[in-house]
This record gives sequence, C-alpha cells and structure tokens, in this order.
Amino acid sequence: MATDLIRYDLLVQDALRSVVRKVLSDTARSGLIGEHHFNIAFKTQAPGVVVPAAVKQRFPDEMSIILQHEFWDLVVREDAFEVSLNFSRKPERLTVPFDSITGFTDPSVPFGFKLEPRAAEPAASPAPAAGRQQPSAPPPPALAKPALPKPPAQPVAAAKPAQRAEKPAEPQGEAKVVSIDAFRKK
Repeated sequence: MATDLIRYDLLVQDALRSVVRKVLSDTARSGLIGEHHFNIAFKTQAPGVVVPAAVKQRFPDEMSIILQHEFWDLVVREDAFEVSLNFSRKPERLTVPFDSITGFTDPSVPFGFKLEPRAAEPAASPAPAAGRQQPSAPPPPALAKPALPKPPAQPVAAAKPAQRAEKPAEPQGEAKVVSIDAFRKK
C-alpha cells in the first residue's frame, strides 16, 4: 500500500471544520434560521478549551453543547468560537477551538458528521535522510465516511427553554450521512 504523502484524511477534516466555522459565523451574524440548531461535541481537555471548572469536572474528557434557544454572544474567530450558555441556571462563557471538535449535527435537517480532534503539533524532529520523503505526522485511523456522532448521554446546554440541562436530547428522525462518493462523476 502506498504512503499518502498528501494526507487526504487531514484535508477532509479541515474541510469539515470549515463547515462548522461557516455555519457558526452565519449564525453569529444573522441568528438561527428556521428550525436549524446545532449539537457540537468537543474534547474538554484539548488545548485552548475554556469551560467552567465544575463543568470540566463533570465532563473530564468530552462534552456536547446545543445551540438553539438559550445561547448568547456567539463570537467566531478563525481558530475557535466563544459562546455564553447557562449551566445550573448560571451564565458561563465557553471557548471552543475548532481543532477540539469531535462532532457536529443539525438535527432539524438532519445532518451531521464526526471529526478526529487535531493533536497538538509535534516538536520538530531531525531532518529526514536525503532522498527520502516522510510524512510529517503519523497517519490517523482510516476515515471511511463521516458518520454521525452518538447523541450525548447528558447534554449540558438546554435544547429548549423548558428542558433542564441534565435531560437527554430526544432523537429527531434519522440523520443522513453525506458520502464523498455521492459527488464523484461516474
């Protein structure tokens, strides 16, 4: 099997992250449109993630937030987004780097995909031997098709004003997985 020196897997991950960035940028500018809302899962220990200490203690590895009715001050930067949400009826500010995101869904359509969190850049290694090319990072697990993230066991932000943060979100129909094969010319 040939070595993938182009790293298509990383290019696809970057493209999917740009989808999240674009959708959140549009939402920050114009608000949510129609019934659209977003479930965003991310690694709480990833570099740059800022969440309240009590929330990080409750979700030490990964958590999911829902941006629907009760979120404020959404700000989207090139590398991260910031948003205010209620936790135990107390507003808190979160910062979520796009590299920490592990899943994104819009249950209203339904649409979603999973991502591999991007690891921090490794320290510079010695130059490869002359005439030999080596990939800059170890290959991640094979990516077949983007898949939908599992619904969170306990979403943190309320999906609807009447719901409490501890109540699990209810699935809203079957989600569609977008395959790159669907766009290839035959």
